Amino acid sequence: MRASINRPPTPDADDDGEAEPTLQEIINIKLIESGEKEKLKELLRERLIECGWKDEMKAQCRAFTRKKGRSNVTVDELVHAITPKGRSSVPDSVKAELLQRIHSFLMSAAL
Repeated sequence: MRASINRPPTPDADDDGEAEPTLQEIINIKLIESGEKEKLKELLRERLIECGWKDEMKAQCRAFTRKKGRSNVTVDELVHAITPKGRSSVPDSVKAELLQRIHSFLMSAAL
C-alpha cells in the first residue's frame, strides 16, 4: 500500500498502538514493584563508598573545576567529562556482586 503525499498511511487494524514491553522493561518493572531496585541502589552506594570510588570521583570533579575555572563550568560539562572515567573505574568486584544479586532476584521471581 502506498502512502499518500498529503496524509500518513492508515495503521493496520491489528496495531493497537501499544508495543509489547521488552524483557529489559519487564525486569525493570519487577525490580521497582518488589522494592529490589532501591535495595540494589543502596548496596551500590555502600560498596562505592567502601572502595573509595566516591572520593576518587569527587577529586576528579574538583580537579576539572580547578582546571576550567569554577565559574566557567556547568554541571552538564562536568557530567560529560567525568562519566566515562566514573563508569570505567567501578571495581569489577562491585559489578560482580550486583550482577549476582540481580541474577538471584530473577531466579526467585522466575522470569
